[in-house]
Amino acid sequence: MYATGWCPYCARARKLFTAKGVEFEEIDVDSAGREEMIRRSGQRTVPQIFIGDTHVGGSDELLTLEAAGQLDSLLGRSPT
Repeated sequence: MYATGWCPYCARARKLFTAKGVEFEEIDVDSAGREEMIRRSGQRTVPQIFIGDTHVGGSDELLTLEAAGQLDSLLGRSPT
C-alpha cells in the first residue's frame, strides 16, 4: 500500500487490514515511492492499494470490496 502517515484514508485502510489480521507492506510516498506509485497505479492520491499484482485502488474501493464480501477471496482467504 502506498500511503502517508497523515492521511485519514490511509489510516482507514490500515485499520481494516489490521482488523482482518492481514500483513501488508506500506510505502511512504512522503519520503520516497511517489513516482513508483504513479507509474504503477496511474493515480496521484493515497492510498493506492495493491493486493499481489492487482490494483485495488484507494480506501473507498477497499471498503467496497469488503462490504461486498469480495476482499477475502482477493486475499486468498475463505470469507470470515
